[in-house]
Amino acid sequence: MLNLGRTRTQPRSGRSLSLGGMDYADPKKKNNVVGKILLIATVAALCFVMLKQSPSFNTPTVFSRHEEGVTHVLVTGGAGFIGSHATLRLLKDKYRVTIVDNLSRGNLGAVKVLQDLFPEPGRLQFIYADLGDAKAVNKIFSENAFDAVMHFAAVAYVGESTLDPLKYYHNITSNTLIVLETMAAHGVKTLIYSSTCATYGEPEKMPITEETKQFPINPYGKAKKMAEDMILDFSKNSDMAVMILRYFNVIGSDPEGRLGEAPRPELREHGRISGACFDAARGIIPGLKVKGTDYSTPDGTCVRDYIDVTDLVDAHVKALEKAKPSKVGIYNVGTGKGRSVKEFVEACKKATGVNIKVDFLDRRPGDYAEVYSDPSKIKNELNWTAKHTDLHESLKTAWRWQKSHRNGYGVPLLTSS
Repeated sequence: MLNLGRTRTQPRSGRSLSLGGMDYADPKKKNNVVGKILLIATVAALCFVMLKQSPSFNTPTVFSRHEEGVTHVLVTGGAGFIGSHATLRLLKDKYRVTIVDNLSRGNLGAVKVLQDLFPEPGRLQFIYADLGDAKAVNKIFSENAFDAVMHFAAVAYVGESTLDPLKYYHNITSNTLIVLETMAAHGVKTLIYSSTCATYGEPEKMPITEETKQFPINPYGKAKKMAEDMILDFSKNSDMAVMILRYFNVIGSDPEGRLGEAPRPELREHGRISGACFDAARGIIPGLKVKGTDYSTPDGTCVRDYIDVTDLVDAHVKALEKAKPSKVGIYNVGTGKGRSVKEFVEACKKATGVNIKVDFLDRRPGDYAEVYSDPSKIKNELNWTAKHTDLHESLKTAWRWQKSHRNGYGVPLLTSS
């Protein structure tokens, strides 16, 4: 924007013209050449500013046009834990990436790390926006040429969802509808959707296959299932390529220590058990609270399938590579092996070297006893198998990042894209 300032020329007659809050001498008066020049210059400047704000005047960037041999991926929630790791992998694999995030759960620091790793023009851009703002989302799609969308953005804590269910239906279900509508309006033909095993609820049989009936028992799982249903209904009369990945419990971090998990302090009580373990090991909290010891499992605590984030993002890339027009793929992303919370805590103690204090409490609302996957479908169709299956090693990798980032990512300054 031009700074036009405030210029005032006092006319002899005391009369003046007003334009945009600025006074100018009456150009009809003799010898008022200065007033004429100022008036013409100001009008010209205002016209320039108006043109500059017009989309047709903006200089197109590489992000605004399709380029042969380059796939431009919109990563919603790309400043978050999983989204940032997925962005790192996409950039390493030569994709062009646009991150859209409202930073309600994500970290600017993660974006800054990615910007520093991939500073070349046309590789990565960050757009601060809320997916609940349909006009803003439409503007983003209008100004960028996306080939695919990886939709990670979502609130994702089971306990929080039982306390504030409307937040979850709005953030997950409603926002996904806006993304889907905007993709359709702008002809973006590939969607990789981040879903969850919470859509299954508490099945009677283990392991869980993609054919297991979905009966979610908490608002988080219900909101995700509603989003899935919308996508599936839309796909019946669309040529969009759709991949729905149902995650199990995500742990770990980038093996090279560039990215990690840094949840906001006020959300720690709702967060992943790995975060709680690390907070206890660092003395941020006095101990670990294990909620529920009377489940019908071998040791009474919940059993979960823990998937390393590196394996998880590998599944996304394979899904993107295999996505086909007018086809829908639905896949469980897990190791196929369940581990109890007590087992997890012991692995965390070993990884951190800290004898973490553990308090055993009553069950948390909305939790289920036992959930682990049958990953055979994704292996057969996408040639994907979890490789980082040693619980201790995954936690050890994440702990290294935690120790070297005592203050998380801090508060970095972003460079402009």
